[in-house]
Amino acid sequence: MKTVIAFVFAGLFASIASAQSTTEPSAPLLFAPADMADLSEFLWKKRPVLVFADSADDPAYIEQMELLMEHQDDLLERDVIVLTDTDPAARSPLRLKMRPRGFMLVLVGKDGGIKLRKPLPWDVREITRSIDKMAIRQREIRDAKESAGRIFD
Repeated sequence: MKTVIAFVFAGLFASIASAQSTTEPSAPLLFAPADMADLSEFLWKKRPVLVFADSADDPAYIEQMELLMEHQDDLLERDVIVLTDTDPAARSPLRLKMRPRGFMLVLVGKDGGIKLRKPLPWDVREITRSIDKMAIRQREIRDAKESAGRIFD
């Protein structure tokens, strides 16, 4: 079931990417099933956003995925990867660790810490504001400004 969902989203992203103009060299936001044992492979590299639901047909799950797809560039800029789990029967290690009840969105920082949990869909604007308040993100912004300043000197 999780594999089918991953292919459906891959197809959606392929159609979205082909609809974009060729002047926008932007990789699509990475969506993947949350069937891994832990998030250690993303430590200090990515900010996982975990989206749990009891079914891919859950209206909250569908709404959340639509919200995430609408503003992929904002999430890519902040090194976000979206992991989904819509099969409670599979009892994935992340599902067992996070213990969602129905729909749940979890934002994990680059340091591996859980930064927020939400029982309802969240707009990308709210997610990015939460990320932008993080100390690591503040440092990334500061470093980007400093390196941009060096280029123009």
